[in-house]
Amino acid sequence: MIYPNKFGLFNVFGGKYLPELLQPLINSLYYIYINVIKNKFFKMELLKYFNLFLGRPTPIYYCKNISNILKGSKIFLKREDLNFTGAHKMNNSIAQSLLAKFLKKKRIICETGAGMHGVSTATSCCLLNLESIIYIGENDYKRQNINVKKIKLLGGTVYLVQYGNLKEAMNEVIKDWSNNILNSHYLIGTASGPHPYPTIVRDFQSIIGYEIHQQLNFNFYNKKYILACIGGGSNALGIFYTFINSNFKLVAIESGGISKKRTASSIYYGKKGVLHGSYSYLLQDNQGNISKTNSISAGLDYPGIGPELSFFYNKNRIIFIPIFNNEIVYIFNLFPKIEGIIPALETSHALFFSFKISKFLNYNDLIIVNMSGKGDKDL
Repeated sequence: MIYPNKFGLFNVFGGKYLPELLQPLINSLYYIYINVIKNKFFKMELLKYFNLFLGRPTPIYYCKNISNILKGSKIFLKREDLNFTGAHKMNNSIAQSLLAKFLKKKRIICETGAGMHGVSTATSCCLLNLESIIYIGENDYKRQNINVKKIKLLGGTVYLVQYGNLKEAMNEVIKDWSNNILNSHYLIGTASGPHPYPTIVRDFQSIIGYEIHQQLNFNFYNKKYILACIGGGSNALGIFYTFINSNFKLVAIESGGISKKRTASSIYYGKKGVLHGSYSYLLQDNQGNISKTNSISAGLDYPGIGPELSFFYNKNRIIFIPIFNNEIVYIFNLFPKIEGIIPALETSHALFFSFKISKFLNYNDLIIVNMSGKGDKDL
């Protein structure tokens, strides 16, 4: 396992850039977390919910139709869209909600963009008898309204952040957290934010890559790729982490948006800076102000990326590629007609790139795409 140093840093990335009021809380969270994940009862409870409530392990599926049409590599999907609530987000939400019970916190607060983290958090809180408060930006509220309705149906309280997206929703959660530190647990949904959250989210999402290692025999393949879309980075790290020290090529697909000036591609067009308690690659102007983002997918519409992923990018271990809105619309409409699976707009980024590189590979090569969510919410 790879863990940051005592300051929460992966080399220079990460840290705990938070108000002084929150520093004692965030410091104690890490040490409590390290002890809780070793607790046998916690591990047994979490495994029970993974198996019986979420339906894990999720299958790995061979896309025979697409592979035959492209006449390139074999393309497999890790079907996180079949995870309960329809996305990988539930892995982290159920685990952190259970962690909150161990912390004796009864109120859960979180941000959501595509709405999947909000749905999974409301679901987990309902299951574990916790109060759920979900903040969502006004733009995302409109384009992901079906998920907002699900959150309310599950008993979650939704706060609308005017004129905002995921970044603005996250700002409001941190304000809420500062005012309610004694009874609230901030359930971050992505592998970003202050230490130890990137590590916590990564650990709980790494079940994705671990399962693949058990499900597929890699000895039959020559070149091997794993692809995942990336915003903050929870589903990307979830599938990559098990394979960091392997010979797999790991490719993270960012949302290129419309152009260099209207994008959500934090690595390709960004530079280093601090956002939401963490030092990483960000989209910002020359004065350090955070730039407005553009992405057809609400879940990738975030102007930053997690510190551990920034670290792996600097180490040249993970390749980052931007895919643009018009390409996503094309694949979102094409893929269901061929494979009978409606992908989320987020996942469509990785699917499009799998099409692009497959034709340069052969039938003894392998591409695994993390099917991070289903596309019902995007219709």
